[in-house]
Amino acid sequence: MNRREMRTVYKNYKSAVLCFLGAAALLMNTSCEKDFLERVPLTNISSSNAFDTPERILAQVNALYLSVKNSQFYGGRYIIYNELRADEFILNKPNVQTGQLTWSHTVNSSTSEVQNLWSNAYASINMIHIFMQGLQANQSKISPALYANYIAEAKFLRGLCYFALVQQYARPYIEDNGASAGLPLRLAAEQTAQNNALARSSVAEIYNQITKDLDEAESGLPLNYPTAATNATRAHRNTAIALKTRVYLTKGEFAKVIAEASKIVPATAPFQAASGVANKLEANVVSVFEGSYTGNEAVFSLPMSTLDAPGGQNALAYYFTFQPGNAEYFLNASGTIADPVFSPASADARKNLIVKQQDQMWLYKYKVAATYADYIPVIRYAETLLNYAEAAAKSGNLPLATQLLYAVRKRSDAAYSFTPASVGTPAALVSTIMQERRIELLGEGFRVPDLLRTLQPLPAKAGPAATSPAVLPTEGKYIWPISAAELSTNDLMRPNP
Repeated sequence: MNRREMRTVYKNYKSAVLCFLGAAALLMNTSCEKDFLERVPLTNISSSNAFDTPERILAQVNALYLSVKNSQFYGGRYIIYNELRADEFILNKPNVQTGQLTWSHTVNSSTSEVQNLWSNAYASINMIHIFMQGLQANQSKISPALYANYIAEAKFLRGLCYFALVQQYARPYIEDNGASAGLPLRLAAEQTAQNNALARSSVAEIYNQITKDLDEAESGLPLNYPTAATNATRAHRNTAIALKTRVYLTKGEFAKVIAEASKIVPATAPFQAASGVANKLEANVVSVFEGSYTGNEAVFSLPMSTLDAPGGQNALAYYFTFQPGNAEYFLNASGTIADPVFSPASADARKNLIVKQQDQMWLYKYKVAATYADYIPVIRYAETLLNYAEAAAKSGNLPLATQLLYAVRKRSDAAYSFTPASVGTPAALVSTIMQERRIELLGEGFRVPDLLRTLQPLPAKAGPAATSPAVLPTEGKYIWPISAAELSTNDLMRPNP
């Protein structure tokens, strides 16, 4: 693709977003209870009348979620890339269409996954801006409470998008307190190519915007929605709080993690949010991955259906299962599954999410056949408990950290006891919590972010089809390069550090 073609492609995605607002609404049911579970077409909604009625405005809210769950972004590929770049999965079928270059750390700024993730994330951000601009001009069409609710949802999603981008394409915050060059911080609707040129804000400035968005989202979001389905698939107050625990943990600001987590996690067991949605651990961890799970452990999930499934080469089940997937990546025998939790003698229920087929071990958290319409778990209450536990341990509160750790472990193995040595000192307890994260969150896109936020190398890995060396934090490929399309159209972009 030459420079002119790149410029055309990148300009077009901006101007196409407004049209997509109306087109996306055609896929969305305006019933609150069926926002994402069933798609009933609306007709004749265009950008000129998308905000005419409360029903059409709600359709635009739903379209924001639809954009974020695009299979090239959070609906598949983003989570996949954050697993492939680490060491938990081994390449089984070399194919550049299914992440071979990502797995081997050989992407460049023109690689399709680098460009597609970037453009889809920014398209979602721009769609959010167009929505907020349109909603502000039509405030009279809905109640003040709904207006605050919808704006807060948009800000939550913008924060989520920027958090994904800054982790993937910028140096870790902890490296220099965010002084490194970050991303173009676009905060206004763009429907033409006029504002392409925008310099990179610092990593710290991006994080400041993320936390500002999430604070404002917390203030405007409802405590809950009328149904379990919407509580699991639309942002509510606890959703914003839970995401803040992840963001502050990434920044190494442990006191802030504790302050946020304590809003939705009691100081003593049993741990369950006391206000808003009654988020808690599911009794059986396997049931969390039933395909269309909407229970209280799902703080926020991206739903899929047969009408909007991510498609084969973008779906988590396609990558990580032998059947019904395509057996693209099996589990690394030297990775997390070497932990005794997954041994035949273990009583831990999480081993039931691992299946041996043709002499390899495969992850079966995602297993919906044919359409691959598994819900995408973006935030689970288990992660929030582990975020809290790590922050408490690093702040010296070992009793609380140990309680939170046990809550996650004993959910899967009620009789288990950690050895005194593994929880007896701050360093040992933190190490045990980090291992519990690897076990609990395996295949959910946390491995690379956890390595980056602690400035650890991306480990080497080897399999029958290929090998990949370790990547040190000092290497340029420790993070992804800025998309070539952005560099082609944005004259103010500085090169990667």
